[in-house]
Amino acid sequence: MSTISIENIYTAYDKADVLLGVSLTVAPGTITCLLGSNGAGKSTIIRSILGLTPPRAGSIKINGREIVGLPTHRVIAEGVACIPEGRRMFPKLTVEENLRLGAFQVKDDGLIRRRLADVYETFPRLAERRDQLAGTMSGGEQAMVSIGRGLMGGPTVLLIDEPSLGLSPLFVKENFKIIERIRDQGITVFLVEQNVHQTLAIADYGYVMSGGRLVAQGTAEELKKNPEVHAAYFGNVTQTS
Repeated sequence: MSTISIENIYTAYDKADVLLGVSLTVAPGTITCLLGSNGAGKSTIIRSILGLTPPRAGSIKINGREIVGLPTHRVIAEGVACIPEGRRMFPKLTVEENLRLGAFQVKDDGLIRRRLADVYETFPRLAERRDQLAGTMSGGEQAMVSIGRGLMGGPTVLLIDEPSLGLSPLFVKENFKIIERIRDQGITVFLVEQNVHQTLAIADYGYVMSGGRLVAQGTAEELKKNPEVHAAYFGNVTQTS
């Protein structure tokens, strides 16, 4: 199980800071969520972890190892995988070809086959459609491919960016159950989301972001009961879980 430790990071686009001294911890073997509205800076944290938009100041560590300054492929080699916002399939490749791309750093063919079998066990629908072009699948099915592709690298940390985006309520519920199962397999999950109700139903701990700063943190139950957080972000979340 892996830990992410972020300390006082500042990340900028075109010299304008988007993240303003953000510090948070993703504890091993948990689902830790980051909530907030569009433009709050949530996805920038993921980009900072992956080295796509490195912070100009501060520290990001995986299991105590500093990763700021590492290229993205080296961060992935530390056991990090990302399920990007919008799924981002290769539409003219088959389901299985998309999945295999998630194991691009794995040289053991037998291990790739075992991981494929695990993904197909988790997502039986993908097993049925392994030869179908990913671009012809529904949004919910593409979300399964995206999660499965992330698992093919054998990550110890999974970053998931807005998994409910553009999905029907049925697929959202199904995918959040899958995220719980991933956590239960010992993979540390950092979940960035706007869907407060579904997220707090599965998260162990959470943070709330606004304007590039963290404005609240606590267990899911604590966040539900926080009056300021409730009023600002959650609407009727205390009535739904």
